[in-house]
Amino acid sequence: MDEYPQLLHTVLDTTDVRGLAEFYRQLLGLAYRPGDEPPADGPDDPDWLVLVDQAGARKLAFQQVERLERTTWPRHDVPMQLHLDLTVASVADLEAQRRRAESLGAELLLDRSDDPQEPLYVLADLAGHPFCIFVA
Repeated sequence: MDEYPQLLHTVLDTTDVRGLAEFYRQLLGLAYRPGDEPPADGPDDPDWLVLVDQAGARKLAFQQVERLERTTWPRHDVPMQLHLDLTVASVADLEAQRRRAESLGAELLLDRSDDPQEPLYVLADLAGHPFCIFVA
């Protein structure tokens, strides 16, 4: 028996499984788990998809839900509940990745790029889940 359970992946709820999976696939350079790729033709309405890294390790999964109330962060009316922290090597990379995320449909929620201690952006993905990009 293993001493500890192992984290398999993080699951994000969404009303559009393919759309959110595609957003993170492009943003993070991940790939679909074999069998989860978009079909060449015909309907595509998955209720569960998984993204993997280059070694095939699961990173993120997406689960269909009927309704998802978007967080109101930074107000606490509807709490965040979960967010991803992503890091880049430099302020130049931070700016480039913010632009990439926005070009994929992300919404800027907070600009702290001028913070000398920890420059960062908080953005929301297509389903409204916040994520941070900061200089490590």
